[in-house]
Amino acid sequence: MNTPKPVIGISCGDLNGIGIELIIKTFMDNRMLEHCTPVIFASNKVINFYKKTIPDCNLNYASCKELNRINHKQVNVFNCWEEDVDIKPGQLTPEGGKYAVLSLQTAVAALKQQQIDGLVTAPIHKKNIQSFDFAYSGHTPFLKDFFGAKDVVMLMTAETLRVALVTEHVSVAQVAGQLTKEKILLKLQILQQSLQKDFGIDKPRIAVLGLNPHAGDEGLIGKEEETIIRPAIKEAKNNNILAVGPYPADAFFARGSYAQFDAVLSMYHDQGLVPFKTIAGGDGVNYTAGLPVVRTSPDHGVAFDIAGKNSADPTSFMTAVFGCIDIINLRKGYAANRSNPLRKTSRAMLANAKDEAIEE
Repeated sequence: MNTPKPVIGISCGDLNGIGIELIIKTFMDNRMLEHCTPVIFASNKVINFYKKTIPDCNLNYASCKELNRINHKQVNVFNCWEEDVDIKPGQLTPEGGKYAVLSLQTAVAALKQQQIDGLVTAPIHKKNIQSFDFAYSGHTPFLKDFFGAKDVVMLMTAETLRVALVTEHVSVAQVAGQLTKEKILLKLQILQQSLQKDFGIDKPRIAVLGLNPHAGDEGLIGKEEETIIRPAIKEAKNNNILAVGPYPADAFFARGSYAQFDAVLSMYHDQGLVPFKTIAGGDGVNYTAGLPVVRTSPDHGVAFDIAGKNSADPTSFMTAVFGCIDIINLRKGYAANRSNPLRKTSRAMLANAKDEAIEE
């Protein structure tokens, strides 16, 4: 891109959820334009509908149909469709899902073609997005397939905590059957690479949680820790990954042990996300680690119960935008360091000097 500010694409999410309200509230603050050029993938009509639900809404935007002609001094709305859409805030409708998918597909195509620098996705509903052309449980598996990644990691991030998942949107009854040593090891590899490249942590420490209560109590409550998780941790260490565990999940979070690590690998969705959302409050961001591109989202869903009522808090969405910008910039710095032998040598000398100082 020719502009120093990153161009951030925004998919609109379910038309009947809180996504567009969050987008409007985030970019009503003109200071956001100092940090990025936003491109909202939706339609003028949908944006205008939700503008009317927000008193004193002062969002101004430029309408565009060509991504090479966006206005870097304004919010941009890229019109993915022209037809009128029946918007019913708070209701689960086929239209809400259909146009959410259209927005997403248009945005990721632009991301793949490098017409935008990063993507922030507003929430979708997993039921009404299903179709012959979109048979995915959510954003993460779709993005994995679209960009041809071997695997990805759903990584929840906040200022004081990062939680990654081995399994994502699967029933609790299926979790144990999906755990393998190879899968956990691959997730640890992707997580370490992301912590280094996307978060600027040279030697990340990763805590690994057990699956069963008390991490299995040495096989008394469950065998997965001994037969799957510990062997994965051991092999990870043999591959220069500083992984430690498995820890009992309840005591690990209750005692604040997460503060000693750069990230936590959880075995399943609620094991990791319940404590994460409790600790992070409204500041959490969902990041897809392992992709060749940068994608973030808020850490909540469509919230049909408050849609269209001007009640949605944009904190997580705004944090997701800043998270996207930060990772884009960190990746540039990481790439520059890897491509510049002098910089790498200087960093190695500095690291050695620190190690020597510690030894003395």
